[in-house]
Amino acid sequence: MGRHGAKLRRAKNKDSRPAGETPRNERRKSRDIVAVDLFCGVGGLTRGLLDAGIRVLAGYDIDEQCCYPYEHNNRPAVFKKKSVSEITDEELSALYPSDCWRVLVGCAPCQPFSRYTQGIDASSDEKWSLLRHFARLAEALKPHVISMENVSELQRHSIFDEFVSRLKGVGYETTVSVVSCPNYGIPQHRNRLVLFASLLGPISILPPTHTPDRYPTVRAAIGHLPKLKAGKASSADALHRSSKLSSLNLRRIQASRPGGTWHDWDQELVAACHRKKKGKTYRSVYGRMEWDSPSPTITTEFFGFGNGRFGHPEQDRAISLREGALLQTFPADYEFLKPDATYCMKAIGRLIGNAVPVRLGEVIGKSIGDHLGRYE
Repeated sequence: MGRHGAKLRRAKNKDSRPAGETPRNERRKSRDIVAVDLFCGVGGLTRGLLDAGIRVLAGYDIDEQCCYPYEHNNRPAVFKKKSVSEITDEELSALYPSDCWRVLVGCAPCQPFSRYTQGIDASSDEKWSLLRHFARLAEALKPHVISMENVSELQRHSIFDEFVSRLKGVGYETTVSVVSCPNYGIPQHRNRLVLFASLLGPISILPPTHTPDRYPTVRAAIGHLPKLKAGKASSADALHRSSKLSSLNLRRIQASRPGGTWHDWDQELVAACHRKKKGKTYRSVYGRMEWDSPSPTITTEFFGFGNGRFGHPEQDRAISLREGALLQTFPADYEFLKPDATYCMKAIGRLIGNAVPVRLGEVIGKSIGDHLGRYE
């Protein structure tokens, strides 16, 4: 009688499951989302994907200086020094484990497409072909999801139309957005193109997380850092270092106000090139940032006072390397050089300025995760 009662209890428990629910021991584990990052640089996009819960296997880039920061900050992802033109789909396919969601991401070098080329004809630049190699790998590998981040100006070039057409030709649904970075919690005025492509169905970037009244500011990003003089470095953080200023540029920054331009200066401080008719239109140089607004776009030369509106809001210097990295939303402890390495402002500035803002990478990753979650 006791055994019979136990059987009844087990049967009752089994029958009491909600209709359609799979027994726990029969439930299928969710598939891992696994990515490879092309043109990975120092790992801005990779770090963002990791923060979004996506496993990143490897990053490819031809710049050997990216190896240490990429691997040190993004373990266990590995850095592979190799041009995308030399990568085969067989090589990429072998990286992915079986039964996972395959994701391929990348940010092809944007210099040929950027407005900062000032109208220079870059059609012969070999970087144009890199998008074709990206498309080649996508066509052959057919990952479930593809994402590419780049300058918004890329849309004006036929190479971009070709890229999208090739993806659609092998079954991808694509969406293209021009993202205003402050809308997603990034403290800089930066517009970036974000493309998504999926073999599963429509995919798009998540809705903005911030409204103009809640935009992140320069103050929130860098206001806590210790004061620094031009040409000096912090003893607590070797990356918190700034460029030297000439005596003339010291006078210029002292005459500058946050959000202003060199038009505010006495005539004797104005550069000869800016006194000419054409030069008078170049207002976005030799200026200070504003504490309570997002910063201007962080370029590869953000560490130089004369290279943009990169003056510190109140200290008489350009922003430091660490401040530029924080405005790119890198974590405060992100390392760009080995501890005993020699610092070169130009080299590190290039690595930071070329990076995908980490927070944007996280938004891209969460958008991919949300999309794939609908198909589990």
